[in-house]
Amino acid sequence: MAIGKFGGGDAGPVTRRTLLRAGAGLAGGALLPSGLILPAFAEDQPPLGTWPDGSKGDSVTIGATVPRTGAYAVQGEDELKGMQLAVEHLNEGHDLIRKIAPKVTKGVLGKQVNLVVADSAAKPNNAVQEQQVFINDNKIVAMTGSTSSAVAVALNKFAQREKILYLVAISGSNDTTGKDCVRYSFRQCFYGETAANAIGPVLVKNFGKGRKAAYMTPDYTYGHTVTKSVNDYLTSQGGWTQVTDQVSPLGTQDFSQYLTNIANSGAEFIINVNWGRDAVLSVQQAKQFGLTPKMNMVIPYQIPFLAKEVGPELTEGVFAATDFWWTLEDKYPLAKMFVDEFQKKYNYRPEWGAENAYMQFAIWARMVSEAGTFYPPDVIKQYEKGETFPSMVGDVRFRPEDHQLIRPVVIVRGKAPKDMKNSEDYWEVLEVVPGEPLMQKPDAFGCDLGNYT
Repeated sequence: MAIGKFGGGDAGPVTRRTLLRAGAGLAGGALLPSGLILPAFAEDQPPLGTWPDGSKGDSVTIGATVPRTGAYAVQGEDELKGMQLAVEHLNEGHDLIRKIAPKVTKGVLGKQVNLVVADSAAKPNNAVQEQQVFINDNKIVAMTGSTSSAVAVALNKFAQREKILYLVAISGSNDTTGKDCVRYSFRQCFYGETAANAIGPVLVKNFGKGRKAAYMTPDYTYGHTVTKSVNDYLTSQGGWTQVTDQVSPLGTQDFSQYLTNIANSGAEFIINVNWGRDAVLSVQQAKQFGLTPKMNMVIPYQIPFLAKEVGPELTEGVFAATDFWWTLEDKYPLAKMFVDEFQKKYNYRPEWGAENAYMQFAIWARMVSEAGTFYPPDVIKQYEKGETFPSMVGDVRFRPEDHQLIRPVVIVRGKAPKDMKNSEDYWEVLEVVPGEPLMQKPDAFGCDLGNYT
């Protein structure tokens, strides 16, 4: 929109955007060469979500809803530690953050980053309600958190409605960047389809074709999509048979009825898709029932702290797919920096929940600083450029069609206690599988991102 001309010359119309770019440093009443005093425009976009109010001061705030109670609490606390370390590093301009987001100095666009936190208890309604409070009270510029994919899907929809960026924490469901994808949400971690396509060939190679598998599935979007992806791969590529699928509610304490059904199913393998405390209890009870090690246990979507909580005796020989394991420090320089910094602060080596959370904050800082604004559509479009950038597992990039990071999947096998080099050396990294060939086509799971405004 033209807002005026310099008198008599041939310079042509001066637009609001031209003034912003050419005269960003001019104060509201600055004299232009023509002698005219024109108003300065701080921004040339209408308010959207919490913008511009959320970024007007000397700081910006991110709202985190993580499970601090309930079946996923241990993993939620690990995520939170990754977020807190990232905020410290952002505000001090740490070298690790700058490797990922080189335009960060101290803070993001000169503003310190604050983090506000609430307990979601892995319940979608809790997460949405707490994020609404953060929007009202703190004018958050982004939100994060989830360990349950049911929470992630709910926050996807909330983020799109409220026009607030959502940095997905842990979410393994295909639906998060599939049929429930939205323009305002971005996922960094691996998910059911990529896990299945990474671990499937390893299982067929090691155990052969035509095997019989029992599945243990938590009854929500994560469980059902992961089980489907793994079963689809093993049946189509390995001729395996799903002899039973034991579906249990989130927060199950006693798995005896499900394990009894598995014992009577003729299965040779237990493919355990349970997560958090559910995974811990089901692994322990499978051993108590005498199912393992007679049956082989497979964890297609590994949970942080599983080996630590159940003991290496129960994870010995178990194949799992994961997002990150700390011994990757020997392969990737940024992983080494992260493991060292995390261990120095928290006195243990990071699990993948913390690594994923840290990366989400670092990536967000990169996109905002490259865009030069907190205005959500401009930040989103920066993500959607699909530019390659460094991470803890090598160079990665976002797929613009569904906002899923293209990243490798790490295949691990549980070590025997006698082979552990230290008290946290639970898993042997077998392979780091490149991510792009593991992914479905962008439209295969029904993603329709929706509008920017």
